[in-house]
Amino acid sequence: MTAEGPYPVAVTMRKPGPPLLRVRGITRHFMVSGTRIDVLHDCTFDVSRGEVVAIVGQSGSGKSTLLNVLGLLDKPSSGSYVFDGVETTPLREGRRSRLRGEGIGFVFQQFHLLERRTALANVGVPMVLGGVPVLRRRARAKELLESVGLGHRLSSQPHQLSGGEQQRVALARALSREPALILADEPTGALDAASSTMIMDQLFDQSRVRDAAVVVVTHDPKVAERADRVVELVEGRTR
Repeated sequence: MTAEGPYPVAVTMRKPGPPLLRVRGITRHFMVSGTRIDVLHDCTFDVSRGEVVAIVGQSGSGKSTLLNVLGLLDKPSSGSYVFDGVETTPLREGRRSRLRGEGIGFVFQQFHLLERRTALANVGVPMVLGGVPVLRRRARAKELLESVGLGHRLSSQPHQLSGGEQQRVALARALSREPALILADEPTGALDAASSTMIMDQLFDQSRVRDAAVVVVTHDPKVAERADRVVELVEGRTR
């Protein structure tokens, strides 16, 4: 812990590899009651495997919209988005869904755990959707929970866990199908300082161990300063 806050500043920069994400000229607009609302304007950047990129900007700048595009939850209105060598913009929903399920893990501010399921079962949900056999699924979920320090909480349900523990379950779930990309939307927003530090340590460590790219949307400058690089959104434009 530094004098400036709970997040130590990253001091070692890794040499980026080939781009995993290649975003070129992305725009996104919506029609609301016959009026066009432009949210993203000509967004352009790359993210490499093993790189941690923070997306920052004021509320309403388009951060969540951009994250939805990167996560293949939404299509851009124009531009090009290449994920792991695949141009995603012309893909039909079935192919986008498969690519998302196999290659992208999500960590949200509010955890989104199933209330009546154990930590082990929650981590296994993406693998159920992916058709992973039950024994392999349980072994993988146990391994992931142990990797985030929750090997003693396998049978605990969300209401029996602290906020930090719930977010670590959510992180283990995001890693369950060995994604190339982890998208984190304000992952520390609902946590106290100590839990926030632990989650960011785990998120960054898992990225490095697994050579996964991480894109984290955050309002917290202490989180952003730990990233390898910062992409700022100003009125829907990257800089």
